[in-house]
Amino acid sequence: MDELVIQKLGTVTDEEMVLNMGPQHPSTHGVIRFVVKADGEIMKVAVPVVGYLHRAIEKIGEIVTYPQFMPYTDRADYLAAMFANEGYALAVEKLMGLEVPVRGQYCRAISCELNRIASHLISVGTMGQDIGALTPFVHALREREKINDLIEELCGARLTYNYHRVGGVAFDIPDGWIDETRRFLDHFEKILDEYDRLLTWNEIYVKRLAGLGVIPAELAIDYGLVGPNLRASGVDWDLRRDAPYGCYRDFQFQVPVGKGWVGKIGDCFDRYYVRILEMRQSVAILRQAFDKLPPGEVLHPKVPKKIKPAAGEAWARVESARGEMGYYVVADGASEKAWRVRIRTGSFTAMGIIEPLSRGMMIADLVAFIASLDVVAPEIDR
Repeated sequence: MDELVIQKLGTVTDEEMVLNMGPQHPSTHGVIRFVVKADGEIMKVAVPVVGYLHRAIEKIGEIVTYPQFMPYTDRADYLAAMFANEGYALAVEKLMGLEVPVRGQYCRAISCELNRIASHLISVGTMGQDIGALTPFVHALREREKINDLIEELCGARLTYNYHRVGGVAFDIPDGWIDETRRFLDHFEKILDEYDRLLTWNEIYVKRLAGLGVIPAELAIDYGLVGPNLRASGVDWDLRRDAPYGCYRDFQFQVPVGKGWVGKIGDCFDRYYVRILEMRQSVAILRQAFDKLPPGEVLHPKVPKKIKPAAGEAWARVESARGEMGYYVVADGASEKAWRVRIRTGSFTAMGIIEPLSRGMMIADLVAFIASLDVVAPEIDR
């Protein structure tokens, strides 16, 4: 066992056990391992151990050309790949001083908000399943499959999209696609009401989550939490509104924050319910984008075939499904390849708060706590 893990576990008495949860445990949502010290069902501490999915993706970004790295960004978060595409594209566009055509910006927002709904459906569905409610996950998958169908019509892929490009997007919206998507949104809003009846206000579900894993606002900020995990703690911050990029200035939408609906602000239920409310807001953004969609190009006509930005550095960030995802890209001015590529992800920062908050929890509650943070393994190990 790693020396640092042993140090964090501390002395283990005869009354305590050291257990391995993962790296193949189904509730860890990927190859993530937790070393748990417990006295019966009560945990003294749960120490995350990461590194099982390291693929050197940032190094790959330094040995392939700028356009060639775009498909690799999909693998940074396979559940929300559109955001990973856009974040990298924005960073390279900053280096080039390139402005994306307005219609291209709208295509990006539309694809990302659809992807946000698809990602959140997996989050809330698997959270119910982890706690023992199997049926809601099937309902979530059913709606997600329809979104996958729509995205496949848009870009030809269902999971790792490779849709965004430096300078815009790869394809314009096909004929009839907007009407088809509108019909889905009309249907999906009713499904969200059904989800509330089926899971959200289920008495057992509420009792399992209310008051569990409370993260106060100050602690959430100290640990660098982002996205729904930060907003569930009562911090009213969303990059789309507070540091807008692309065409998000054109849309009116609410930013859901935790209110302690059934327990305390920042508990597991708040993190779950913020995602439910965010899906409703994504529907509102999509409708506005369809109403305001301008004509024109979707890809800047003067993007060179060989991208070679002037020497410099750029930092770009987007509001991904798991919160702020940032790309730091450095160009040396002489090469078609980046000199440095670094990625900041929400899942990695979320892992840090598990250890301090796990103390005193039941082992079964750790499953709910991890699920409420919506971590995805590729974002943790890059």
